Amino acid sequence: MNITQSLAHEVGIRPACNALDVSRAGFYRWQHPKDKEPLNHLSPLALSPEERNDVLDILHEERFIDRASREIYAGLLDEKNYLCSVRTMYRILEKEGELKERRRQVSRPQYAKPEILAKAPNEAWSWDITKLKGSVSGPTITSMSSSTSTAAM
Repeated sequence: MNITQSLAHEVGIRPACNALDVSRAGFYRWQHPKDKEPLNHLSPLALSPEERNDVLDILHEERFIDRASREIYAGLLDEKNYLCSVRTMYRILEKEGELKERRRQVSRPQYAKPEILAKAPNEAWSWDITKLKGSVSGPTITSMSSSTSTAAM
C-alpha cells in the first residue's frame, strides 16, 4: 500500500490502484483505519439475566420437563403468564446447551438378522439361495455355450 500511496501522489489514486491492481476501497480503508470495532449493544427489549434465569427455572419445572417450548408457551398463556416469546425460549435453551429432544426416548435394542449357514448339502433350506452363506460369495451365473444355442436352431 505504501507503493500505491507514493504512486498516487504522482498520477492520482485511480490510475495508481489500476496500475498496481489494488482495490480502491481497500486503499481508502488502509488510509483511514477504524480504531474501534462496533460494540454489540443489547436491545432495550432484551431479557435481563434475572428474567432469563426465571424463564430457565420455569422450563426446568417438573410439569414442563417433557414438553416442547411451544407447548410450554401455550400452557403459560392459558395461565395468563407471559414470560417471553417461543423463540426466546429456544434461544435460552440453546445457550444453555439444552436444545435437544426433551422427552424421554425409548432405546430399542439393535435387531440382528437371522443367518442361515449351511456347512453341508441338505442342511439348510431356503426359498432364496442368494442369501445363504457358503464358500462362494455372490450368485454364480452359468452361461450357455455357443454350440448348444446353434443346435436348438
